[in-house]
Amino acid sequence: MGFDPVIKGLEEVYTKISHHQRLNRKDGLDLLQTTNILGLGYLANEMKRAMTGDQVFYNNNAHINYSNVCKVRCGLCAFAKDPGEKGSYTMSIEEVVDKAGQYADQGVTEIHIVGGIHPDLPFSYYLDMITKIKERAPQVSLKAFTAAEYDYFAQIENVQVLEILKTLKAAGLSFITGGGAENFSPRVREIICPGKLSGERWLEIHRLAHQMGIPTNANILYGIIETDEELIDHLLALRALQDETKGFMALIPTAFHPKNTKFEDLPQASAIRTLKVIAVARLILDNFRYIKAYWISSSPQVAQMALSFGANDLDGVVREEKIYHTAGATSPQMQTEQQLIRMIHELGLEAVERDTYYQVIKTLRP
Repeated sequence: MGFDPVIKGLEEVYTKISHHQRLNRKDGLDLLQTTNILGLGYLANEMKRAMTGDQVFYNNNAHINYSNVCKVRCGLCAFAKDPGEKGSYTMSIEEVVDKAGQYADQGVTEIHIVGGIHPDLPFSYYLDMITKIKERAPQVSLKAFTAAEYDYFAQIENVQVLEILKTLKAAGLSFITGGGAENFSPRVREIICPGKLSGERWLEIHRLAHQMGIPTNANILYGIIETDEELIDHLLALRALQDETKGFMALIPTAFHPKNTKFEDLPQASAIRTLKVIAVARLILDNFRYIKAYWISSSPQVAQMALSFGANDLDGVVREEKIYHTAGATSPQMQTEQQLIRMIHELGLEAVERDTYYQVIKTLRP
């Protein structure tokens, strides 16, 4: 059979995709290592269009980082501080609730809450936070905490993570963030975050959340010390859990930012690496409907390009982001809704405002 020249070198993968056959580890590696970047983008874009057409999603969200005090101090992190260290902070529950209330009054539909592994805060701090935000802004979805935080809550309460999840869900937790996944490879984790929970534990906590009906996102960190094999294996582990639970909403590929970390000598992930990772994730993760072009980590310009490489979600307005910006991110702290819509419309795509669960709020055609 004849092949379109645009997919030169990718004919085997193209044949599999066109016959609805699942890609394997070798396929993923071949795609990640291809020099035919435009062919890769073409294949990823075709798969994206088969899933969600010309729709690109965004939401009216806000981030709250309640504290940067963390006892783990991963080498990859520029955000964390020791207790009492210059620049360290911990918001009171009242401050968190007040900020969340202000965001809710501005029309925010989702609040994303993460912090560090704080050595001194009791679990009641986190429970009260969720309870009181929900009382102040019942209409807002609360996407809160990472698997690492849930693991720690269980430790300080001396209970199973399942109990923590049940308690917070009853208090108003809507959704769990994908943070802390980094790369599941034990080799990578031992170097970049040796004090953090294992990849297996991260997957176990997300499995429990899915079984309780709490949807989650999944992250993958790239551009640090991972091999191509370790990156593909991470995606395959996510795909296997999604086969089992169907509880993941979106994948968020995040580029490593080396500034102010122990890995400051590493070069920042290139735009090509970002586009390749997003495109390969789209093709490998045939059971993930949404893949984000996270403009905070990649820049708005690269995120816009990624919308032609398999991504179909621009995350959201965000309003304030501290974790990536302490690591040297030069992206803005926020994008207005109009800026996000323009990024989408410039490509001739439909801008769709969504809620946390990807229910459509409004559609704006170019």
